Amino acid sequence: MKAAYYDQLGTAVEVLKVGDVPTPAPGPGEVRVKVAMSGVNPSDIKGRSGFKGAMPFKRIIPHQDGAGVIDSVGQGICESRIGERVWMFEAQSGRAFGTAAEFVVLPAGNVVRLADDVSFETGASLGIAALTAHYCLFADGELTGKRVLVQGGAGVVGEAAIQLAKWTGAWVATTIRHARDVETAKASGADLIINMREEDVSVAIKAATHGKGVDRIIEVDPIANLKIDMDCLARGGTISVYAVTTPDAELSIPVMKSMGNCSVLRFVLVYNIPDEAKRRAIGDVTSCIAQGAYKPTIGLTVPLEQIAQAHGALETRAVKGKVLIDVQP
Repeated sequence: MKAAYYDQLGTAVEVLKVGDVPTPAPGPGEVRVKVAMSGVNPSDIKGRSGFKGAMPFKRIIPHQDGAGVIDSVGQGICESRIGERVWMFEAQSGRAFGTAAEFVVLPAGNVVRLADDVSFETGASLGIAALTAHYCLFADGELTGKRVLVQGGAGVVGEAAIQLAKWTGAWVATTIRHARDVETAKASGADLIINMREEDVSVAIKAATHGKGVDRIIEVDPIANLKIDMDCLARGGTISVYAVTTPDAELSIPVMKSMGNCSVLRFVLVYNIPDEAKRRAIGDVTSCIAQGAYKPTIGLTVPLEQIAQAHGALETRAVKGKVLIDVQP
C-alpha cells in the first residue's frame, strides 16, 4: 500500500516520505480501514518534530484521525462491520502506524460508525478536536444554562468547543485575534466575540454577564491568558487547559485568589482522558452532527503526496480550520 512515513525526526520537508509499505492485516479485536481522509493535528507535528521526545518506533506512519470504510476484521469482530463507513480516533496512539496510508489497522473500539449523509471530510475532522473539546466542557458537569469562554474560538478545538457548548444550551463567549476570524466564530454560534487585540477581555465578559463571570473556560494558551482567565472566572468555575507551546512550559498560579474563588484548574491530554468520558463524547458528537449543530471548518485538503505541505501549513498557522490529507487514489 502507499503511505507517508518518517524514519527520523525533523522538519516535514526533510523527513516525510511517501512510498510503498506492506499492507497490514487485522489481529484479534482489530479492524482494517481503507482510509479516505486523514486528519492532521498539532500532536502529529509535535511527534514528527521532536517536541515530544525521541521516536518510540523505528518508522512511523503519522496521524491519529481519519475516516474511511472497514474492509477487513480480525478474530472476535463481527463480519457485518465490513463495508461500514467510519471515523477513527487515536489511530497512532501507542502504535507505529496511523491514518496517513491507504489502509490502517486499529482496535475496533477506536472506530466509530459514520452516518451515510456525513462526509469523510467531516469524519476525519472529529477525533482529537471533538474529544478534547467535549472533555474540557463536560468533565465538571452539565452545561445547560452555564456560561462558557472559549479562548481562541477560531482554532479547530475552539470551534468544536463553541459548537458543542451551544448545542447543549450554554451561553458562549469566545476570543479571537484577527478580524477575519469573526465570521468563523459567528458561524459556530458564539454569543459574544471579543477581539483580544482591541478589547479588554475581562471587562467585556463582566459586562456581558452582569459581573458574574463565566463557569467554564477552555484554554489554548495558559501562559499568556491565565491572568485574564482568573479575572473572568465565576466563583467555583473551571479552567481547562488543553495545549502548551513549549515542552518545558511552567505556569505561575495565584494561589490565594484561586482558593478564594474556589477555582478548578484542569489539564487535559486527550489520549489520557477516561474511556467512559470518550464514550460519552462519541455519543454526544454523533448526536450533535445528526442535528446539524457540528460543522467543522475544512481549511486545507491535499493529496497524500503533498503531506509535507499540509504539515507545514499547520505548523506555521497558515491555515484556519482542519487540515486533511486525501488518501484516495
